[in-house]
Amino acid sequence: MALIPSPKPYSLQIHKLPQYTYIDALRWLPHISTFTRHILLATYDADSSTSSLQTLISSPSQTIPSVALQASVSAPSRIASLKVSPSQLAPSKPLIAAATFSGSVLFYSADLINESLNFEFSVPDKGFHSGAVSGIDLSENGSECVSVGEDGRVNLVSLSGKRDFRRVFDSSGLVSYSSVKWASPVEFVTGAFGFGLHWWDQRKAGGPVALFKNNWTGGIASGIVHSIDIHPSRKHTCLAGGSSGIVVAWDIRWPKQPVMLSGVGAGDAANSLVESDIWEVQYDNYTHSSKIINSSSSRVLPAMICSEDGILAVIEQGEEPVELLAEPCAINSFDIDRQNPSDVICSLEWESIAILTRP
Repeated sequence: MALIPSPKPYSLQIHKLPQYTYIDALRWLPHISTFTRHILLATYDADSSTSSLQTLISSPSQTIPSVALQASVSAPSRIASLKVSPSQLAPSKPLIAAATFSGSVLFYSADLINESLNFEFSVPDKGFHSGAVSGIDLSENGSECVSVGEDGRVNLVSLSGKRDFRRVFDSSGLVSYSSVKWASPVEFVTGAFGFGLHWWDQRKAGGPVALFKNNWTGGIASGIVHSIDIHPSRKHTCLAGGSSGIVVAWDIRWPKQPVMLSGVGAGDAANSLVESDIWEVQYDNYTHSSKIINSSSSRVLPAMICSEDGILAVIEQGEEPVELLAEPCAINSFDIDRQNPSDVICSLEWESIAILTRP
């Protein structure tokens, strides 16, 4: 692990809460009250080899926050990816999509008022993906779910009407996909093995409309794109994090000129905060930069990352990274509260979650 010491410009409130099961993914759920928060967990119990979805309730008004189990449902297979789409018509009943290692995608609704998790439907394993579904994302309006897998298949699941799926692309195993993110109602970006990024437009059949595959590490390492994010106001640019500490911004307007923010072999072009896998990357709306406000849209917005070597940090183009949390174990997943970006949750490999509050 290679760290660049960076001072913390603000004090953090950090609280760690044991959960006694392995946490594969976690997400904030929408607020329905100023006095309570809800957290969604995808858990795995190694002793019984069982998986489940759980909702926890927390009170942010407490000096030392605690969480209590609100609802729990068993999952038929271990969960590989977890997404939440707030319902515009019923904010207290968000839609949940969970991709599994067995090759299916499960859909649930969380009733936050009546404290229940309700199974809605699943996409059958047969013909959908061969092997694990490695990445999913829900469209902004909650009408479609895009899924990708190591089998090279890209599928779209309709969440209304017959609730069936259609195949967008099948590489027959020549390309293995690892992550996906919607860019617009008709566009999405996929991440692949070999640090590949593909931009898709449903209005144009036959495959991706733009490709990016480059030797980001100068031959030092190769790997996978684990996570992608796209900012709501800058849908032409995607942020990708993957192996060897790689974090790169890819602007579809200049597809051959990516901006490397972190990673092995970055040299003077970026501050290499970590050398291990970046498990998740998200734009950080909490971090405001005068340089960004006063600059053109070509400047990359601040981003938060979590890594295999236990780092949760904020990185910004041309700036020293800011380390928020350093743990002796992997930080597998994190989420920034959409409604209150000062609040962050993350899951630690040692069967616990951490809640961070930025002033």
